[in-house]
Amino acid sequence: MTDRLRAMALLGVAAVIMTGCSTADPSVSSTASSTPTYSPPGMSSPASASTEPEPEPELDHSSPASLHVLVNKQHPLDPADYAPEDLSVPDVPSSRTSLELRAEAAGAAEELFAAAAADGVELTLLSAYRSYAYQQGTYGGWVQKYGQAEADRISARPGFSEHQTGLAMDVGAASGACALEQCFGDTGEGAWVAEHAAGHGWIVRYPEGAEQTTGYSPEPWHLRYVGTQAAADVVASGGVLETAWGFEAAPDYAS
Repeated sequence: MTDRLRAMALLGVAAVIMTGCSTADPSVSSTASSTPTYSPPGMSSPASASTEPEPEPELDHSSPASLHVLVNKQHPLDPADYAPEDLSVPDVPSSRTSLELRAEAAGAAEELFAAAAADGVELTLLSAYRSYAYQQGTYGGWVQKYGQAEADRISARPGFSEHQTGLAMDVGAASGACALEQCFGDTGEGAWVAEHAAGHGWIVRYPEGAEQTTGYSPEPWHLRYVGTQAAADVVASGGVLETAWGFEAAPDYAS
């Protein structure tokens, strides 16, 4: 064999050897040669990130400006002469002019009245925000008429009234039937309010059967604005604000 042929043969053998070395072995994992994923210290990869929902923030039951402030015989407003800064007059039928509510509550009142009208139920606004001074006159009048013990069942002392928050309103039938009387709950208007108020962020604040908890006789006309989610939670918990929000019963004043 000539030197040229011998060289060509040697080159062919080398090519076969090199080809065999570069052929991937299916029994060998390619993981070791893959580029590792880098995660900075203190950070987890997206696949291991927690998917648990964030806990809901606790409601503020103490600040008088909170939409969820609790006001009853054991929890007065602080300061006692608190006055809201965002009062406005809702565009609803009213027994008197210039009845005011806090801005968000006023809008919710308009929605409630509109929904009632769409169902053929005509409501009227009887009372809304009352200042500390106004409540002094209202409560004093009931004391003079019925005595303090009975007045405390049907009216709040100044500084202890939900009306002073601008988040409470009294409603009635446009016809005037059973206005500010317990029989309002037996009217078509009262029944509609009891069924639909929560869907618009309102609750019947002093329901029947809850006097030993709320401290007041039943008032099917007295609505308190808390927002739709909180209202749904209150209804689901039995309809009594103190119970739903985890507060003790407040049948009497501390002093």
